[in-house]
Amino acid sequence: MSTIAATPARTGGMTKDERFVIMASSLGTVFEWYDFYLYGSLAGIIGAQFFSAYPPATRDIFALLAFAAGFLVRPFGAIVFGRIGDIVGRKYTFLVTIMIMGLSTFIVGLLPNAATIGIAAPIILIALRLLQGLALGGEYGGAATYVAEHSPMGKRGYYTSFIQTTATLGLFLSLLVILFTRTALGEADFAAWGWRIPFLVSVILLGISVWIRLRLNESPMFQKMKDEGKTSKAPLTEAFANWSNAKIVLIALLGGVMGQGVVWYTGQFYALFFLQSILKVDGYTSNLLIAWSLLLGTGFFIVFGALSDKIGRKPIILAGCLIAALTFFPIFRMISTNANPQLEKAIETVKVSVVADPKGCGDLFNPVGTRVFSAPCDLARDFLAKSSVKYDTVAGPAGSPVIIKVNGTDVPYTKPADSNAAATAALQGAGYPKPGANTTLVKMAHPFDIFRPQVAAIIGLLFILVIFVTMVYGPIAAMLVELFPTRIRYTSMSLPYHIGNGWFGGLLPATSFAIVASTGDIYSGLWYPVTFALITVVIGFFFLPETKDVDITK
Repeated sequence: MSTIAATPARTGGMTKDERFVIMASSLGTVFEWYDFYLYGSLAGIIGAQFFSAYPPATRDIFALLAFAAGFLVRPFGAIVFGRIGDIVGRKYTFLVTIMIMGLSTFIVGLLPNAATIGIAAPIILIALRLLQGLALGGEYGGAATYVAEHSPMGKRGYYTSFIQTTATLGLFLSLLVILFTRTALGEADFAAWGWRIPFLVSVILLGISVWIRLRLNESPMFQKMKDEGKTSKAPLTEAFANWSNAKIVLIALLGGVMGQGVVWYTGQFYALFFLQSILKVDGYTSNLLIAWSLLLGTGFFIVFGALSDKIGRKPIILAGCLIAALTFFPIFRMISTNANPQLEKAIETVKVSVVADPKGCGDLFNPVGTRVFSAPCDLARDFLAKSSVKYDTVAGPAGSPVIIKVNGTDVPYTKPADSNAAATAALQGAGYPKPGANTTLVKMAHPFDIFRPQVAAIIGLLFILVIFVTMVYGPIAAMLVELFPTRIRYTSMSLPYHIGNGWFGGLLPATSFAIVASTGDIYSGLWYPVTFALITVVIGFFFLPETKDVDITK
């Protein structure tokens, strides 16, 4: 394949070489996101396999913490691999990142569980998750930079938007492989050993990705700079110790990527969490609903990427953040109305209160899930939150026992096991749905069971959330590339991207549910993305520059 020179704006379509560059960069990144999302999709089963020494609730917490670890280290991967990419080159750096990612995922598929090798199993698992997060921290910046530096002027938004589809396609592919394997093997075999198959399959995807990427040449802009001896010798210092560039890094994070990250994770991951953990929709149906919304919406990454070449990156990204912030609450309420009407009716009509001495009630905010509650007031509220019950906390007399009041019926909360059973009976008697007896709960019989009004309505609402995702995410790669000079571009753009997505976005599901548990309102977790999206709108409006006409060859 010949080296492609950066060209000025032109009206023709992609050349053969440009199509290969985009395909090679995007395909490898799809596989890398596939690897990363497998763990999140199978966190419950992985918790049972590798944290089996602990009670079910605790093992699920540890599994989610191990998943979160991959997000937390992403900015460090951005720093490490961004520096290498700005010194050695784009091509070789994202060859290394995909090798680390693919091999880490493959080893998870082979790793003996805790019943076989004891404490070594979770330790190795967490180490592999950290390697995955580090690799992903270097992958995205390399792929986005590489494609942008091959793109003609006036088409960078369009060309880089193909990279923006990769995270969604990777999630979609992981859901597809899991659903296929689950259906073929049955739940029992899948939980026992079949969960390993999606991880093992990744080695085939790794081989294809490496073979394709080996055929690529270095980015023409970087190669020219390297030939002239103008590459940065200290990209970290230039990027972050120099205020003129560090200021742009902060503006990119707070005025762009932070809002994009929370909108992105709300529209895909929190929507899935909301369906499964709060509305109690089964995993098969939830995954199918999300998969259909992704299938229908993914093409809009390219639509909005191309549109940003015409009207600018900034107006589309900020409009997406603003519209999402203004509509998240009504959309999620409509999802509840359609997905679990009986639960929604109970939430609206059943009055539930925890009456307790305020001195005996602590703070339930528990985003990482490591706190263990012991006070009856905290145990009662934690039980109600996990049961998707809307409640409020009422101050009782000093020293009084804790009571759960359900439509005026008092349920003393003394021993958790007995009290939870009594409270469950009272809640179900008042109208909260009984597991297995809720005929209004959405359930899909097969993957193409999408034409019933209930299912179609939910997919339509999830599709709207995906549209918000495509608005904020489609143009973001082009904007980040255009904000920074070639010599420190990989380093500079990668850090704000992975802080915005890895920290603000990646920790969203756990933090939002912690807010739900603290307030007793199943919708209150949405204040997290709404708040950060609105902050981004304000900061971005006043400080974020428009970049679509920037010359990135400098």
